[in-house]
Amino acid sequence: MDDGRRPNAYESVFFMTDSLLAQCRWPALDSVYTAALRSAVEFVLAETTPLGIIATGTIIRGQANPASDIDLYVIHDAPYRRRVQRFFGGVPTEIFINPPHAVRAYFPDEHHSGRRLTAHMLATGFVVLDRDAAVEQLRAESRAWLDRPDTYSAPDAERARYAAASSLEDGADITRIDPTAAALILAGAVTRGLEHWIRSQGQPLPRAKELVASVGAMDPELRRLVEQFVNAASPAERLDFAHRIGDRTLQTRGFFEWDSGRDPMPYPTE
Repeated sequence: MDDGRRPNAYESVFFMTDSLLAQCRWPALDSVYTAALRSAVEFVLAETTPLGIIATGTIIRGQANPASDIDLYVIHDAPYRRRVQRFFGGVPTEIFINPPHAVRAYFPDEHHSGRRLTAHMLATGFVVLDRDAAVEQLRAESRAWLDRPDTYSAPDAERARYAAASSLEDGADITRIDPTAAALILAGAVTRGLEHWIRSQGQPLPRAKELVASVGAMDPELRRLVEQFVNAASPAERLDFAHRIGDRTLQTRGFFEWDSGRDPMPYPTE
């Protein structure tokens, strides 16, 4: 535009978006996903001025299935965070918008919980836009966090074991009375037991959809028990497999003696 007049606000946003799009790099994807990714990036550029955009997920890694989505991690310098879920060209997309200081706060919290989601997205994703040194700094920090050994303290392990064992006991209590509710409770107990077992092996937690595969890679027999639990022919059989999984992952089938220790709860100050 060169007509001698000052651009209005809409035109300024349009040309800023166009300028930033020209700086973007694009991964090699099928045309449907390429179009969806570009539309998602255009949406991001219309909503904020990013320091960087990183695309990640199974689609970006070339492992797409019909239920896959695109994950976009957006780093900006505004003092807010935001999460958006939208369809672009029919492709589900999750967008995570965060300032650098928020990202750095996620690293230790997620490391402690065993779920290193942010570090994994930043470290393994494809950098679509990089306008600031903070982008590569955060990616370097994310790789360093992924390299750290998992920290699963004895108190944390016992709390997790207690929660899983309590659910297992609850499911057992009502298997004959309400087998439907029992099945839901037992499924949660088995999941918690598997997560505790993985962390007790010194491994961080995988994503939920990779939990069974990760267990199978480490202990094929345990995976077989999980498959038998899921495909049980009766409530009694399901409970039996849940107990056998508990024996293997929790070393218990329910109540066990435990003391959390004193957890300080200071009186509120006036």
